[in-house]
Amino acid sequence: MADVHKPHIRSYNMSRIKGKDTKPEMIVRKFLHSNGFRYNLHGKFKSEKLPGKPDLVLPKYKTAVMINGCFWHGHSGCKYFVMPKTRTEWWRGKIAKTQSNDLKNLKHLKNLGWKVIVIWECELKRDSEMALQKLISTIEK
Repeated sequence: MADVHKPHIRSYNMSRIKGKDTKPEMIVRKFLHSNGFRYNLHGKFKSEKLPGKPDLVLPKYKTAVMINGCFWHGHSGCKYFVMPKTRTEWWRGKIAKTQSNDLKNLKHLKNLGWKVIVIWECELKRDSEMALQKLISTIEK
């Protein structure tokens, strides 16, 4: 099935999708900061960059927080992840590569001694208060 948009329109639409400072990320950042947690952004820790550039790094707790969009990271069984009907094979490959990178980065961070917390976009949409309280309790463990 062909794309429903012309290439220049598709290109423009894709260019408008943010990778940093997304709405779910801003919700988590605001909540953590208001509860006294301090963090670094996008995998920056001292002079090194952590694998996978975690969205938030809490050095005091040696914790990395990944805030994943359900579509872009292929959240299995989630209503926000639906495989596109156009260019399906291309999307399947792209999402599979993202999932593979996520797993590789998660393992690498754990091997470096970091605790890794993954928060899904749907968790914040479904019950953000519960998801955020769970985040704090996981960080403090």
